[in-house]
Amino acid sequence: MVRRPLALFLVCALVCLTAGGISQTPKKPTSHKKKAVAPAPASTKLGRINRAFVASADLKPMAQQLLADRTPQGYSAVEAYARKQSSPDAAALAWMVLGYAHYLDKDYAAARSAWQQTSAIEPVVGDYLTWLRAASYQGDNNPAQVIATLESFEQKYPDSLNLHDVQVLYSSALVAGEPQRAVAYLEKRRQPDQPDLQLLLARAYLAADEKSKAKEVFRHLYFELPLSAEADVAATELKSLAEPRPTGGFEQRHMRAEALLKGKRYQDAVSELSLLVEQAPTDKLTDLQLDYGSALYRARRHDDARHVFDNVVRSESSSVDQKAQALYFLAEIARDGNDLTRHAELLGQLRIVAPASQWLQDALYSAANMYMLRGEFDTSIRFYSELYHRQPNGRYASSAHWKSAWLTYRLGKKDEAAQLFDEHLAQYPGSLEVPAALYWRGRTAEDRNDPKLARAYYRKLSESFRHYYYANLGRGRLGKMTSQEITDPSVLDKLPPPAMPPKSWDAPAGNLRAQRAQLLANAALFDFAIKELQAASPGLPPWLAKSEAGVYGDQGSYIRAIETMKRAFPSYFAVEIGQVPRPVWEALFPRPYWDDLKKHSSDHQLDPYLVASLIRQESEFNPTAVSRANAMGLMQLLPHVGKNLAKEAKLHHFSTDDLLTPGVNMQLGTRYFKRTVDHYDGQVAYALAAYNAGENRVAEWRSRGNYRDIEEFVESIPFTETREYVQAILRNTEFYKLLYPAN
Repeated sequence: MVRRPLALFLVCALVCLTAGGISQTPKKPTSHKKKAVAPAPASTKLGRINRAFVASADLKPMAQQLLADRTPQGYSAVEAYARKQSSPDAAALAWMVLGYAHYLDKDYAAARSAWQQTSAIEPVVGDYLTWLRAASYQGDNNPAQVIATLESFEQKYPDSLNLHDVQVLYSSALVAGEPQRAVAYLEKRRQPDQPDLQLLLARAYLAADEKSKAKEVFRHLYFELPLSAEADVAATELKSLAEPRPTGGFEQRHMRAEALLKGKRYQDAVSELSLLVEQAPTDKLTDLQLDYGSALYRARRHDDARHVFDNVVRSESSSVDQKAQALYFLAEIARDGNDLTRHAELLGQLRIVAPASQWLQDALYSAANMYMLRGEFDTSIRFYSELYHRQPNGRYASSAHWKSAWLTYRLGKKDEAAQLFDEHLAQYPGSLEVPAALYWRGRTAEDRNDPKLARAYYRKLSESFRHYYYANLGRGRLGKMTSQEITDPSVLDKLPPPAMPPKSWDAPAGNLRAQRAQLLANAALFDFAIKELQAASPGLPPWLAKSEAGVYGDQGSYIRAIETMKRAFPSYFAVEIGQVPRPVWEALFPRPYWDDLKKHSSDHQLDPYLVASLIRQESEFNPTAVSRANAMGLMQLLPHVGKNLAKEAKLHHFSTDDLLTPGVNMQLGTRYFKRTVDHYDGQVAYALAAYNAGENRVAEWRSRGNYRDIEEFVESIPFTETREYVQAILRNTEFYKLLYPAN
């Protein structure tokens, strides 16, 4: 069975209303209304939660199995658990899970029957149970009971995280039978602006036969919340109300167009802006033309965009910054069309018109990257150098300086490159390129036969960037040096000290939401637990990230666990393993499907740690991941590649959907990756680059020059995504080996 979250049923309620709503008058509430349980004080709640948490410690595995599969055996197991418990708290939590499973199966009467056994935990999770009961009545198309169940919810549970969903359920039920009451209720809740409640308000006005007010709300959705799904519904509704194109003032339409452009809905923005440009007042015309041209350019209508930007440049009323923006886009259009002569002319105009403009910086960086991709390193260096000399602390300065230094090295100008590497360390000590600068400065010292100096750079690299890709390479070179002498260059003193891990990973005592999250996680109600944790503290302190990642891991959402820990602990590669609790590392570097992963890796003579690192980079262990290019599953295989591999492996009755099954995906993915590694005679870095960017591009990059070693090739990969991809997988492979030795 497929698990459907509660949010789906709330959306269904809105869809039903969109289709015309429920016309019958609600009946009087029946006697099913549960007697209210007064909320307990916080200290009492904590005691209850802790008691229930300890008592239900062994519930999680069977609850998780039930909610995942919802088989008769699963129901029987959890019910038996509930009936045999001596602790009323543990029993009540089990009944809560049983009810939720029935709810997911749309057996709403059975769900409510199970929830009648939950009185012991009502004082601590009563808001969840009340919300769920109301949602079950909504599923039974019983708005009267929804209203009766939720009547005093906001007063009783003012801090509930389910408040918004309750408002949607409650107002949906009111719209069905008491639209005037729904209007009064929703008008009081118009702020903050929430599209689903706004749509319900418009529906309420319609049901109350106040069409003009309904139109106002629909227009508000359409013009002021244009990126919401409800805005599209509003447009459809306005058509049905004899308003084929929503009518609004110039400012409203301008606001909508700007939002569409920022939201990357470029074709929609083009449609809106094309009309606005024709009607714009003089003082706003140029800005609108620029927005219109930008939308056309990003919608890949380059000829139309060029015409718009040419008009801006020729206009005497255009400001310097407006002309600079137009020249930038014209240069980009020339670059895209490979018209390098025109591109150079436009850059020359931009230097004259706006020498201090950010648009010039953007254009120079784009030009430098273009020539780098073309392999014209001297020209590229010239643009990068101009960038950081014009604005040494500008947006692109650090990156441009590094690329200039690296391309100088690639041109064989080692002495000049060494000076640039040191200059980079001195001027940009906090840049992302510092580890690379340290490593390659060490290499230039070795080239000069100065091992003492080389050791200084490698040692600093190892100390400050402990598990980075380049730190691993630096330690490898240190290990081959016979002399232990060292010369400390003064430039290293400018670098910041090594990053330190958080001092504490322990949750503060008495955090009610954190404790509720633990209890809900015991019942495998992971989505609810995460909701509580995300509201438990401002920001994302280490203890909260660790707790969230733990719940995500229990849920099998490894991708979310990894992303949560990365946000909270971005410097994790700079510290020693022993400085951080092991659960943190296991959240960052999980090993799901490990037995299958080892087997399929072994079948194809691949390092399982390498395969785990590849999967972590490709999908972060999300077995149902599907990319924009339609690559599927853990190892992100394209459907046609999967089909061919399945034939070779003699997998009968194979379907491309099988690529979302972890075992099948790894079986075929390891076969494919092994073939790629063999194609490059065992050179893993080439194979990884090809896995990400394709063999044709790797062949092109390899043909551009002689690389002394694989490290030079990797740093020379012109696609940032592919370069970082290769370095990350090689780095993570070593980290997996350190974290899980002899496995």
